[in-house]
Amino acid sequence: MFSFLRRFGPPQIEVADLDARLDAGTMRLLDVREESEFRSGHVPGAICVPLKKLPERLAKLKRDKPYAVICDRGNRSQSATNLLLDEGFEGTVSVRGGTIAWAASGRAIIR
Repeated sequence: MFSFLRRFGPPQIEVADLDARLDAGTMRLLDVREESEFRSGHVPGAICVPLKKLPERLAKLKRDKPYAVICDRGNRSQSATNLLLDEGFEGTVSVRGGTIAWAASGRAIIR
């Protein structure tokens, strides 16, 4: 994506679309909250890499599928999405409303 388009924020995905893509196996889910937040409840299938540790762990992330990035409400995930896009992780999106929106929609949370 052209970086100048991101001045309005990174691309986002709604929880219903995310759910469908996770079910289809066409997207990975990266949770950028702190590990304690992740343990308190997360979306099934999510992997946890806290935002502050993300730059040092980029090399370990697989590049076979695009990433959806999630946090609590969506602020940290937007920063992480921009970082991933800048590092060449094409198709990366931020989850609008974060884990709170996922849970509010009645979808499962792992505790």
